[in-house]
Amino acid sequence: MQDPQTADENLRRLALNKDMSKSKYELVGSNEPTPAKTITQRVNTQSEIPDLIRQLIVAQTKQNELLQEIVNQLTASQRQRNLELAQWKLANPVLANSCKMAADCLGKIQTDFLSSLAYDVDDNFEELQENEFLLSEFFEKYGPRLVHLNAILQTLSILGNAPDVTSSVSNN
Repeated sequence: MQDPQTADENLRRLALNKDMSKSKYELVGSNEPTPAKTITQRVNTQSEIPDLIRQLIVAQTKQNELLQEIVNQLTASQRQRNLELAQWKLANPVLANSCKMAADCLGKIQTDFLSSLAYDVDDNFEELQENEFLLSEFFEKYGPRLVHLNAILQTLSILGNAPDVTSSVSNN
């Protein structure tokens, strides 16, 4: 039995002999390109480069067109939403103003609530880090209230700060 290096060397010699005799045999796994093969690869590569660049340009153009369609869809839905909010504000001016004032008040409440939450974390950092029960209590105390406050505040802000109908219609 031959050692792997000797067998590998014999295969390379066999492949070199076959290649020189213009045979169709090729050494599988050889990392050394033959001169004829290298020249052919260069010619093929050089002739393919302009083709590949054209294909890249076509693909990029299609991608740009798709992105433009996405932008158009998003802006159209945003314009529609702004128009509907502006119409709602026009139909309910007193309520829209009340929403705006309530959002301002709740914004102050949210600031106080977040301040309280931050002080609680600062005061109890080590206990919260070490005690799973206290951390759960903290989440139960602040979590639901914070989520509900944020949801209500967002709704009131959107309704209270709806764009005017004239600016929405002129943007279309």
